[in-house]
Amino acid sequence: MKATPRSLLWQGEELVSWAGGGRRWDRDGVEHDPRFWWSFPFDSGTASESGPYSAVYQERGTKGVLLEGGRVIRELNRSYYHAPATDYPLALGELGDGRQVVVHCPEEYNTLQIEDAASGERLTAGSRSPQDVFHSRLSLSPDGRHLLSVGWIWQPFGTALVHDTARALADANTLDADGLLPTMATMGGEVTAGCWLDADRLLLATGSEEWYDDEAIALPPRHLGVWSLSEGDWLHRSPVPDADPGVLLLPRGDQTVTLNGHPRLLDTATGHVVAEWPEVGVSTKTLCYGQRGRPTPVAAIHPDGTRLAVAQAQSIALITLP
Repeated sequence: MKATPRSLLWQGEELVSWAGGGRRWDRDGVEHDPRFWWSFPFDSGTASESGPYSAVYQERGTKGVLLEGGRVIRELNRSYYHAPATDYPLALGELGDGRQVVVHCPEEYNTLQIEDAASGERLTAGSRSPQDVFHSRLSLSPDGRHLLSVGWIWQPFGTALVHDTARALADANTLDADGLLPTMATMGGEVTAGCWLDADRLLLATGSEEWYDDEAIALPPRHLGVWSLSEGDWLHRSPVPDADPGVLLLPRGDQTVTLNGHPRLLDTATGHVVAEWPEVGVSTKTLCYGQRGRPTPVAAIHPDGTRLAVAQAQSIALITLP
């Protein structure tokens, strides 16, 4: 019996799972055996959209491995502190100056570090004064100028922070500040997920929990919000019908795929469901913390935006997007 794919990455017309040792599915849907076997139970993966680097890790553990193709570059680590209760914070990508980097929290749960992917050189070295924030679900903007962290603070309550990467390289302490998103904007409803629509627009989703009600700036519970960094304000705030968006948002132009129970394609300006596929079941995971035993859904949109691959129990569902 084939194991459930725990990571998916499009490489041309093929899908690959590095968490599965390089399992591949060709354009005809034929599965090819792994290139190797891990001697450690890695169960998740991520990759740089602009470079050769990928990584596998334990979503609720402390260990990871950085890869270039199928070659191991080095091990990655994070703090043990509440690791079994928090999704692993890790992002790979390219900065505005062209350097491929790893962004993670290698020593402390609340201390973000940016490292050169090839050499491991720490680009944010120095003394730090971090806030009490559990970083999780990290992602770099398409131009590499900004870093998003969707994590949580003690209550517990999910929140989001955005940092300027160029400023962070000049002064690492800027990663310990509130960043570019006003706190009041992200503390209305509990932030559960986020992604970049483009270099300027950030999409955030909230769950059912509410901290405070301020219609002037807060993103309410069960809403999608599109924030413009250049304008410093919401472009859209729209209620999401039926269900919490979950923890994973996959951008597709002005739309996003949400995965909570099953995939849905939403219009980011209105929150309306463009299409959904209830026959393709996925995990009902709504938070990046707690909810032990609920893995993050595994899915990937083809770079041309036409197809969505969703991991199933022993197969992959391939959806043609409208």
